[in-house]
Amino acid sequence: MKIEHVAFWVKDLEKMRSFYEKYFGAVSNEKYRNPVKNFESYFLSFENGSRLEIMTRPDIQDGNNSFEAQKFGIIHLAFSTGSKEKVDELTEILRNDGYKVAGEPRTSGDGYYESVILDPENNIIEIIK
Repeated sequence: MKIEHVAFWVKDLEKMRSFYEKYFGAVSNEKYRNPVKNFESYFLSFENGSRLEIMTRPDIQDGNNSFEAQKFGIIHLAFSTGSKEKVDELTEILRNDGYKVAGEPRTSGDGYYESVILDPENNIIEIIK
């Protein structure tokens, strides 16, 4: 078994697609549109075969994502860079581009070298070695 994909409802489909393409090397398919349901989505594919589906529809309620006030359910995505240096480098690139660094690079209690950033819609992203 493997996880084939994870899906997120998003407010700004194009902004989120661009974010994951630019910083995490995602490759997007063509936009899917269902005019009957007023639904649009992209599948973003990553080098290892995993995929992220980002979807939008105007009637989806805001979940008020918050790093500080977390709720039950899926809480973060983790991307492995392969080295501490790449964790540090990508964290600085994201910081310099205006993204919030919610956790500075460090070795966590469970042994991961990681940083934590928030994507454009405040989803928590771990960048790990």
